[in-house]
Parts: sequence; C-alpha cells; structure tokens
Amino acid sequence: PWTIVELAKEAALSRSAFFDRFVRSVGVPPMEYLLAWRMALAKDLLRRREADIAEVAERVGYGSASTFSTAFSRHVGQPPGRYAKAAAH
Repeated sequence: PWTIVELAKEAALSRSAFFDRFVRSVGVPPMEYLLAWRMALAKDLLRRREADIAEVAERVGYGSASTFSTAFSRHVGQPPGRYAKAAAH
C-alpha cells in the first residue's frame, strides 16, 4: 500500500509539502482520497461480481479479507457481502 512518504518521494517533495499541495489541489488529504478510490473500486468489483471478497480485498490493496471487510463496512455502512447481494438485485 502507498504511504504519504512514498508518494512525497515520487513527487520529489517533503512529506508536509506533498500533503499541503495535495489538499490544496484535491480538497481532501491524500490517504482519505486513496481510501475513497479503493472503496469505489471495491464497490465496482462487488457489483460486477467478478471476484469474491478475498480477491476484491487483494485487488484494492488489503492484506486480508477481514481488514478489508472492516474498512469497507466503516466506509460504505454495510459489509461487502451484503453490499454485493443488494447490488445484484
């Protein structure tokens, strides 16, 4: 998974300069943006039923299905399995 330090290094900026510029440009902190992007990708994969929860977790950068399920539930408001079932109907 990406970190602010790695992203700042890629942009040839200090951590604080990268963070400040990112927030000014995008409107949210980098990790908040990354979480939203990962969850949008996960929701799309779950809707299309292309992968099971463990594979979705891996594709969006989580080391375990359990960690992914917890993060997804917090972000979306329901567990990924329930989200996938609801999206299928």
